[in-house]
Amino acid sequence: MSFAPMKQHAALNIFRIAALVGVLALGGFYAGSRWGQRPADHVEAVPAPAQQARTAGLTEEEATNVRVYRAAAPAVAAIVTRAVEYDFFLNPVPVEGAGSGFVIDPRGYVLTNNHVVQGAQSIEVVLGDRSHFTAKLVGADARNDVAMVKIDPRGQKLATLTLADSNDLQVGQRVLAIGNPFGFQSTLTTGVVSALGRTVQTGPDTLIDEAIQTDAAINKGNSGGPLLNTRGDVIGINTVIYSPTGAAAGIGFAIPSNTARRIANDLINEGRVRLAYLGVQVTPLWPELAQAIGSPVEEGLLVEGVTAGGPAADAGIRGGSRVALAGMRRIILGGDIIAAINGQKVADQLDLNVQLNRKRPGDTVTLTLYRGGQKMEQRVTLGERPER
Repeated sequence: MSFAPMKQHAALNIFRIAALVGVLALGGFYAGSRWGQRPADHVEAVPAPAQQARTAGLTEEEATNVRVYRAAAPAVAAIVTRAVEYDFFLNPVPVEGAGSGFVIDPRGYVLTNNHVVQGAQSIEVVLGDRSHFTAKLVGADARNDVAMVKIDPRGQKLATLTLADSNDLQVGQRVLAIGNPFGFQSTLTTGVVSALGRTVQTGPDTLIDEAIQTDAAINKGNSGGPLLNTRGDVIGINTVIYSPTGAAAGIGFAIPSNTARRIANDLINEGRVRLAYLGVQVTPLWPELAQAIGSPVEEGLLVEGVTAGGPAADAGIRGGSRVALAGMRRIILGGDIIAAINGQKVADQLDLNVQLNRKRPGDTVTLTLYRGGQKMEQRVTLGERPER
């Protein structure tokens, strides 16, 4: 079984999924195409959605589908990226990728997935009315796989989509996805919310927290496109699918709109995404290591080091002081063991990332620590992660 981002490209990356599922990203198996065969060359010319809609004789569900599509499709973008990679002999090879996005602001701000535009040297946006724009990257949150690009409307009145409150979602609610699978622009698929609150790890340091699971068909090229409710508001950004074959298998995942809104606000208002930061270097405990060091707990994070001047250091969290080998692994022993954050157990780096992802710089958390066998509670005021 595999999970892939739905950006169209050739390589299939298989990642560990936290909690219950794994992820096939929609981009090269993220739902975008990265990097694939010239997706822009086979975009079908479909008549404008507004010119095709007639609802007479349709069922209520069909009429809703038509209404939402008519209103939303003009704001959904095909995103085509270009870059240069190098082959085995270091010869430059032009490559293209494709994914989806959607306009959230009439000034030309477009949300998409980070993996759709990451590494691109040029970005082209094609809106639902087939108008073409050159886009510039505003910024991205790689940890949450959200990016924003901006186009110059050139006086054109842009259709936009509204971000709904994803906390209001319920399992069983009907949803619609619009995107550009395999380069076929403005494609509509429908389904339901299959589950809520998934935690899906899409890479070593990336995740979808509170992921929306849906059975709406999502394929390569859908990455970055909107998942909509029946009011036509965005409830999520389609990002990854679970698939044994690379094709849609009825299990897709979307980044919640509330996460997207927070990131968009940071990028528009501050030019960067403000991420909470603890300032520790940790390694997960495992039973044999816990027994060897006399740890009172078998799960937790062994603090190997703390960043000087960082939040953990300022709060008195201690790193290790002596080096040991565990098999072929070099470990720094003697530091504190973090067993929980705000009462939530942390057993690995993903657990830590999830807890930090739910906080903002300036928030205070309580760490449950073990120091020399003694249990402690230590409050830490989180800082802002430095730009990398």
